[in-house]
Amino acid sequence: MKITPDEVRHIAALANLRLSEEDTALYARDLEQILAYVDQLNELDTTGVEPMAQVLHEGNAAPLRADAPGASFDQGTALRCAPLQGAGHFKVPRVIER
Repeated sequence: MKITPDEVRHIAALANLRLSEEDTALYARDLEQILAYVDQLNELDTTGVEPMAQVLHEGNAAPLRADAPGASFDQGTALRCAPLQGAGHFKVPRVIER
């Protein structure tokens, strides 16, 4: 599968990235290599392999902690580290300009 520079530019625009022509060519090659590897994986015979939702560890026990309430920060403590704050909230720069 051939990845074109236009496709790379389109993906970059979706991610709100500006790429130089050199980066566009580099990412086109990288994406092509990734897709070629995925094509190799698609050639594997997975007949009889059960679908998985997640990979489990050590005797099929999920490595999850108990879902229990714990101590948390109060609003003042959390906002003390904020570079910008206002009206009891974190302020962030606007990132969507379109």
